[in-house]
Amino acid sequence: MLLDIENLTVHLPGAARPLLAEVSLQVRTGEVVGLVGESGSGKSTTAKAALGILPDGARTEGRVLVDGADVLPMTGTRLREHRARTVAMVHQDPRSALNPVRRVGDFLVERLVRPGEGSGRERRRALGTAIGLLDAVGLPDPERRVRQRPHEMSGGMLQRVVIAGALAAEPRLLLADEATSALDVTTQAEILALLRRLREQRELGMLFITHDLHLAAAYCDRVYVMYAGRVVEEQQAQRLFAHARHPYTRGLLDCSPELGGTPRAIRPIPGRPPSLADAFPGCPFTARCPHSEPTCETWTPEPLPLADAGTAACRRIGELPPGGPLDKPATGTTEDHAQPSEPAVRSTP
Repeated sequence: MLLDIENLTVHLPGAARPLLAEVSLQVRTGEVVGLVGESGSGKSTTAKAALGILPDGARTEGRVLVDGADVLPMTGTRLREHRARTVAMVHQDPRSALNPVRRVGDFLVERLVRPGEGSGRERRRALGTAIGLLDAVGLPDPERRVRQRPHEMSGGMLQRVVIAGALAAEPRLLLADEATSALDVTTQAEILALLRRLREQRELGMLFITHDLHLAAAYCDRVYVMYAGRVVEEQQAQRLFAHARHPYTRGLLDCSPELGGTPRAIRPIPGRPPSLADAFPGCPFTARCPHSEPTCETWTPEPLPLADAGTAACRRIGELPPGGPLDKPATGTTEDHAQPSEPAVRSTP
């Protein structure tokens, strides 16, 4: 197992509830695993835990195993080597990862040779490697690009530069945190195709974080859905799209626009996600769930196995039919709200 997060809980000083609560997640070599949910659900924090990056003062429980080594106890040199060689992250905004006054070649060379170290020959060799990386990610005329600064490139080109930097040390695990959401739909498709090709060529494992459940269903092998710091559902991607079991997952599908299929109204999930100041003894989705009962307010969420593989953290999972809308529409039939059999890759609204 390339990434194995076991019951990870993260407590912050002064918070009424854990930032992450008993999160378990796995990524195998060559597999793309999606992580979806609203803003504040804990997606980025879960990914950063694989790098050993947690908020100041955080107290942790559980384990984060990357290639068999627990990241949480790592410090100093061992943690730096882990970040440099085992796992890499691609962020949402490539401009925030690049120094605007330095050349792209400097950014890539520093990923290969630490500043102040290495002979002139080694740095020239690293520059040649950087040019090869830019060529590998499909950036045209890489010899010229290494001499350019970020303002001379488009957003899609900069995203390719950041991906090249992430691949510089040949990591085995790639964390893509909303890596395409800031791009237009055409560039998004190109970056997704690039990531898929690199995964196949290098046998990368990938944790793909997105707000877009339809995109995750089309691109990923398996999908985890997070809410209020917890994993509430996990299934194979295509099955999750067609047979969502947790009411929150159904709500995400209902409020997501889509291309093709029968036109339907977009129905937002009522209420708002809980903040760290909101304490609740039971299921965190109770206040927004149309199927909640008084018992849900005290039932501690736990992943329950589904008969068709996967898990869902809902005490009424055996009573609710798979798939379908979150609740009955005011008018029309259930056919009016049927999901298409094949999701379309589209841009995040």
